[in-house]
Amino acid sequence: MIYIGIDDTDTPSSRGTGRLARDIAASLSGMCEIAGVTRHQLFVHPAIPYTSHNSSAVIHIRDRPGISPGMIFSHVKKIMCDSFIEGSDPGLAIARSAEISPGTREFGILAKQELVCQDDARRIADESGIILEGLGGTEDGVIGALAGIGLASSRNDGRYVLLGRLRDYSGEQTIHSLLQAGIDRICTMDNIDVTSGNVRLTKFPKPSLRDGGAVLYVQRENGGFRDLKVD
Repeated sequence: MIYIGIDDTDTPSSRGTGRLARDIAASLSGMCEIAGVTRHQLFVHPAIPYTSHNSSAVIHIRDRPGISPGMIFSHVKKIMCDSFIEGSDPGLAIARSAEISPGTREFGILAKQELVCQDDARRIADESGIILEGLGGTEDGVIGALAGIGLASSRNDGRYVLLGRLRDYSGEQTIHSLLQAGIDRICTMDNIDVTSGNVRLTKFPKPSLRDGGAVLYVQRENGGFRDLKVD
């Protein structure tokens, strides 16, 4: 897999980072196979400037011969620079799975728990050979961009905001239809599989990335189930 992490691309009055990540994924779909886009929650603290929830977005691309992170970086950087919003502090990180070191994953975990800094992000990227660049403003987005690819590469953090055609599903859906649409597993928060019945969706299904699969968590409600958002 090749992971593209972006963060701090928005302001309170603009489109969000998740929307930009989906737009980038769409622009890449003609040259790459998009496996999905995930959202990763980072540490919330008064000392951290963020727009709404302090989350980063990661685009997952299936690695294939002829595709290079450098080629993708140039394409994505142009989109982000063309889409730059005054007052934002965007960062961009790109790496193959094999380039994402244990230290990068540890940085991602730390970024969920405490304050981390640009210098650490840049040092870890340099040591690992990961492409990391700030694209404007304070460039604080490099922190979330690197943390995002570290967390996504663990294959056990965050939730999908784009996976196949799941965004087309809304209202009440059968368990069968959701499993057919690309969700790997549906279960309750106490890890009990749900294999039949209906799920009422809050908006569209946002399965969590767990053990390398897309897991939709649900809770019982009015004789059926309601989907949950679990980071």
